[in-house]
Amino acid sequence: MELSRRNVLGLGGLTALTALLPSCASTLPEADVSAAGFGEGATGTVRLWCRAATVVGVRQVVDAFNASQDRLTVEVTPVLDAQYVTKLATAIRGGNVPDIVDIDDINSMLFIYRDSFTDLTPLVQGLDFADSINPGQLGLAVRDDRNYGVPYIADNSALFYNTELFDRAGIDPVTATADFDGILEAARAIHGLGDGTFGWSVDGNAAGILGFVVQPHIWAAKSPNVVGEVGAQKGDVAGNDAVRRTFELYQTMWKEGLMPQTNFSGDGSRWGADFREGTVGMFPGNFSVAALNATPEMRAKTGVVLLPGPDGGRATFAGGDNLCIPRGAGNASGAWEFARFALDLPQQTNLPAGGYIPVRSDAATLEYRAEFPLAVAPLEDIEAAYAPVTLAYNLLFNQQDSPWIAAFRRAVFDEDLDGALAQGQKDFDRILEQAQL
Repeated sequence: MELSRRNVLGLGGLTALTALLPSCASTLPEADVSAAGFGEGATGTVRLWCRAATVVGVRQVVDAFNASQDRLTVEVTPVLDAQYVTKLATAIRGGNVPDIVDIDDINSMLFIYRDSFTDLTPLVQGLDFADSINPGQLGLAVRDDRNYGVPYIADNSALFYNTELFDRAGIDPVTATADFDGILEAARAIHGLGDGTFGWSVDGNAAGILGFVVQPHIWAAKSPNVVGEVGAQKGDVAGNDAVRRTFELYQTMWKEGLMPQTNFSGDGSRWGADFREGTVGMFPGNFSVAALNATPEMRAKTGVVLLPGPDGGRATFAGGDNLCIPRGAGNASGAWEFARFALDLPQQTNLPAGGYIPVRSDAATLEYRAEFPLAVAPLEDIEAAYAPVTLAYNLLFNQQDSPWIAAFRRAVFDEDLDGALAQGQKDFDRILEQAQL
């Protein structure tokens, strides 16, 4: 979940999307997914658009699918994340859509609420493993109890820790990372080891990262900071005790020097490098950054848990991609056949090789656990995965001028917690009012 791994859509982009898709999507034909033989034995070509940021994971599955049979070929077109939403909206407006799209799950709703995707409800609910699919991610493709997509790769946040530093400090990492008191005690002890060690590290000038790794602390306390249904949403920032205590924790760690000074300007370009170098005790990140990009020696002394709330609980960001079939797709049957293949266990259990987490909890087989031990935690507590269903996620969290990063930096680095919460509430409510349908 580096900055490049989150799509950025500003208010201007959202306005453009609204102009491009006022009602035109509903004029495109919708495939009859209940027709006999749908999703079986298709031939020809399936045109797949994927996010450039996740192309490695996508190609891994596509190559396996194309090699598995010779009657159907999936062709991949990577699209830059910053251009994805506008380009897809333009394609829908012009009536020349891809057969299937790999779309950032938080952006799925932008198209679902404009009737742009095919209703896949009977197909998704008919999967014999439907109950094992990541519910938080699946929820980002549901409207009015109807499924308009299915998740197939996950990108979950978690708290990775250096077991060697914890051993030297004489602290049990699982116990210490159960709540904020334990985290603060451990951060102080690890920083006290000297030799340039720090208790915690976060890129404090990277909006997407702060949304990805800071929010789960709040969700672990069952306190969402965006409340209400799409169309009538508000922020819950100023009076949210979990938000206040999360910012307080970071403020304390910053004031006491428990985080590196480089966190102030960290923009995601070297995200996790200090943890992989062995100088940081605790690092909120993802599997790709913390484990896949680390040396075997560092992986051997790395542990992982989900992110805790102030007084306990655990949560993770339900990031990743959904597969959706646009209305008007020329080969919708072949598209679903590919989607179904992508969800099969052989493909799911190999996703960590490309830096991603399976969306099926039953992918945590004994073989999987042995090969990818640092990619198990999100599957063991898959119900803890969450992301807000909103049309304004990018505006609230991903943009570099978003209110979430502004509130974080004002509270943590400027030490103005009350001002940060008050202004954050105003900005959340303003953006949510503007972004409603």
